Amino acid sequence: MRNMMCVAVVAAAVAAAAMTTGARADEEKIALDKLPKAVVEAAKKRFPKAELVDAAKETDGDKVSYEVTAKDGETKMDLTFTPDGKLTTIEKRIDAKALPKAVADTLAEKYPKAVFKTVEEVIKVECEKETLDYYEVLLTTADKKELEVQLTADGKVKATEEKKDESKKDE
Repeated sequence: MRNMMCVAVVAAAVAAAAMTTGARADEEKIALDKLPKAVVEAAKKRFPKAELVDAAKETDGDKVSYEVTAKDGETKMDLTFTPDGKLTTIEKRIDAKALPKAVADTLAEKYPKAVFKTVEEVIKVECEKETLDYYEVLLTTADKKELEVQLTADGKVKATEEKKDESKKDE
């Protein structure tokens, strides 16, 4: 029975991961008090000292997930949950100096003189086990292109997406 539950959790995590890569799901900002109780309780249980800052409801077809931005001391995180409170992904902001040497070397080689805007560890959560999935770096290249680059811990590029100026979209 536990394995069947684990398979269901893994399926939900895969669905959530699919929503955070490639085409973006419909995302709607919501007030923290509109989050399902199970999501709030799970966030507070896993990160008891964190302050919940922001929330969004993401819909992709009939799949719904909630992304909660939290701040634990100086660490900012985006946490993705299923509606019933299962944590599926942790995107934790880190200092670029904390990147593994292989990742830093790949970025320096492929994007010389790039300016890093955001650096995150992306941790997948399956069956309550947290595992580093990849690093995600939002950067501006020397020729002013904004890219989001996903890299495995050994420095292999997993995905690259050019970002259009999304800040203007929100204005």
